[in-house]
Amino acid sequence: MNDYRIKGETGDWEVVVGLEVHAQVTSNAKLFSGAATAFGAEPNTQVSLVDAAMPGMLPVPNGECIRQAVRTGMAIEAQINKWSRFDRKNYFYADLPQGYQISQLYHPIVGEGAIMISLDDKNPDAATKRIGVERIHVEQDAGKLMHDQHPTRSYVDLNRSGVALMEIVSKPDMASPAEAGAYLSKLRSILRYVGSCDGNMDQGSMRADVNVSVRKPGDRLGTRTETKNVNSVRFVMAVVEQEAKRQIAVLEAGGRIVQETRLYDPDRGETRSMRSKEDAHDYRYFPDPDLLPLVLDDAFLEECRASLPEMPDAKRKRYEALGITPYNAAVLTADVDAARWFDALLETGAKPVPAANWMTSELFGALNRLNKDIAASPVSPAQAGELLALVADGTLSGSLAKQVFEIMLETGQGAPAIVEERGLKQTSDTGAIEAVIAKVLADNADKVAQYKGGKEALYGFFVGQTMKAMGGKANPGVVNDLLKKGLDS
Repeated sequence: MNDYRIKGETGDWEVVVGLEVHAQVTSNAKLFSGAATAFGAEPNTQVSLVDAAMPGMLPVPNGECIRQAVRTGMAIEAQINKWSRFDRKNYFYADLPQGYQISQLYHPIVGEGAIMISLDDKNPDAATKRIGVERIHVEQDAGKLMHDQHPTRSYVDLNRSGVALMEIVSKPDMASPAEAGAYLSKLRSILRYVGSCDGNMDQGSMRADVNVSVRKPGDRLGTRTETKNVNSVRFVMAVVEQEAKRQIAVLEAGGRIVQETRLYDPDRGETRSMRSKEDAHDYRYFPDPDLLPLVLDDAFLEECRASLPEMPDAKRKRYEALGITPYNAAVLTADVDAARWFDALLETGAKPVPAANWMTSELFGALNRLNKDIAASPVSPAQAGELLALVADGTLSGSLAKQVFEIMLETGQGAPAIVEERGLKQTSDTGAIEAVIAKVLADNADKVAQYKGGKEALYGFFVGQTMKAMGGKANPGVVNDLLKKGLDS
C-alpha cells in the first residue's frame, strides 16, 4: 500500500506493526458483576463483592457484554465461535484483587476477520489494504493504582476492576505509522457505528498496545517490543516511528533487540523499558473452574446480526452512488455522529450533493471555530434543511445563506424567520439590478475602458461593486447576465 522505509546507516529498514486494542464494552454493568461502569465516579464507589474478590463470590457472565463482542466480530466479518471458554491469567499486582484476570486465551469468542484501510483521502477505493484481525476475546479490566494522592503511599481504585474489555488483536500487517493510524481510526469508527465501545481514548475506554519490529527487506520478522496503553491515534503513530528508529539504532550499533514491554513518554517523544515481555506460559493459564463454556445458539447470532447498522464502508459507497464525491463521502462517514446527522439532513428533502458540500465546508468549519463536536451543533438537521431549501428555491444566494447561517449559530433561530425579520431575501428584479449596474459602470468609466481594452480580470470588480451596492441580495446569475450585456454594449 505504501513504500515506507527508514533509512539507516546500513541501508533501508522495513517496519512491522501489530496492534492489540483494548476496547471497553458498552454496558451499564461489569463483565461478571452488576456494579456500574460510568466514567468519572468517585474512587471505589462502583465495586461489588465480586470485583473485590471477596471469598465465596462467583462470577456470572453479563449477556450484554457477550452480545456486543459478537456484534463487533460480525461487523468485521470475522468468524464467530459458537463455543468459547474463559481462562485464568495468573499474575500478582496490587490492582488485581483476585490474583488473576479472567480472559480467553485458548478459545476466544471471535476468530479471524479483517479491516480495510486506505491512506488516500481523495479516493478511498484507490489504494486499500486489508489488515487481518487474528481474534477478539472478552476479558475483565484491572483496577487503577493512584500514586499522586500521598507523598509516600499509593492507593488503589477498583472502579475499573471487572469492567468488560474486548481485546482486538491484529495481525502484523501494518508497515508504517500512517497505516497503524488508519487502522486504529477505522477500528474506532466501526466500534462507534456498532455501539459496542464509545472509543473515547482520552477516558481510557479504548487504548492500544503497539507491537513493533524492524527488519531488512526480505528478511524474517525481527524481535518485537510491546509499548503498552497508548491512548491516542497520534501517539500510536509516534510510537511506531520512534520505536522503529530506536531498534534500528540498536541493531546498527551491533546490539540486539530484547523482547520487552515498554511505555511511551509523550513529553519526551520516546519509549522507555518497563519490564521483560512475558510469554503465555509465564501466566499459568488454565480454564476458569467457576465459569462454564459459552455456547451461542443460532437464534442469538441472528438477533446480533439483525441489530447491526449500516457499516461505514457500505454507507460511504451509498453516498457516492448519490453523486457525492469520494472525499466528502469519506469525511461524512468517518464519524458515526456525522453520518447520522447527514442522514437526518437528507430526510428533510435536501439534495445530497449540495447538502454534503455545505456540511463538509460550512457546518464543519463553524463547529471547528466553536470547538464543538457535531452532537453539540447549535443548528439541527431540520434547521439546516430549511436553510438549504431557501437556497434551492432561489430565496437565498450563497453569500446570503452564509449570513443567515451565522445568525442561526448565534441565535438558534430558524432560517425562514431570520430571512423574514431581516429582509435578507435574494432579489431577481431585473429593473433594480440594471439600474445599479448602470450606476456602477458610469461611476467607473475608466475601468470600463480598461475592461473593453482587454483587461478582463476587472469583471470580478464590477460584480463585487454591484453586489455591494445591493447589500448582497442580488441574484448572482441575473447580475452576471445583465452585467455582460452592459459591458458589451
